[in-house]
Amino acid sequence: MKIAEKSARIQAQLEALYPVTPVPLDHTDAYTLLVAVMLSAQTTDKKVNEVTPALFEQAPGPREMAALEVEVIRQLIRVIGLAPTKAKNLKRMSELLLERHDGEVPGDMAALEDLPGVGHKTASVVMAQAFGVPAFPVDTHIHRLAWRWGLSTGKNVTQTERDLKRRFPKDTWNKLHLQFIFFGRQYCPARGHDWATCPICGWAGIKKRQAEEAVRHAKGKRKRPRSR
Repeated sequence: MKIAEKSARIQAQLEALYPVTPVPLDHTDAYTLLVAVMLSAQTTDKKVNEVTPALFEQAPGPREMAALEVEVIRQLIRVIGLAPTKAKNLKRMSELLLERHDGEVPGDMAALEDLPGVGHKTASVVMAQAFGVPAFPVDTHIHRLAWRWGLSTGKNVTQTERDLKRRFPKDTWNKLHLQFIFFGRQYCPARGHDWATCPICGWAGIKKRQAEEAVRHAKGKRKRPRSR
């Protein structure tokens, strides 16, 4: 099967499974989305959604966040990963929004990436979901699926993003990004995955990569210390 045909079939299958794609992170505007995405690094969306109501009650915008002490922010988000660093970044990011952008989240990729704690993936999510600008943010789910399905070489997330942007029409990127994530969470986990019964891996999965993944997981198991 040619890559264009495979890509189109995958897209059609994802569209049938997920015709509606709500953003998993609870937010009310571009600022609260930016904060939520910043918090989601190495943390589940569920956990972020548990802490943001109390955080946004005290700091619904950059002016209120900038006015809070870092320790207060840290306490509000303490149950999520990297809380101390994220608290510092949230405060400084909010200060810079006030200093540089009149308290508004900029609809510009470079300006977003210039904010502390905002990497390329975070900026891409905000551009796509807050401003409707076509982007294809690549997280671990998307990176894994693109590699398994032969849509990318899987060398790194930067290359995966480039490959996926070539495979799919630009006006579908924002929705596809979420459809990939939903599928990865529901059907295509990193470990304990049955390629044969997976709705897409079952026909699109690259057999050689399945074997490589099995070897990698087996080595990982051997390296883990035994519990006593």
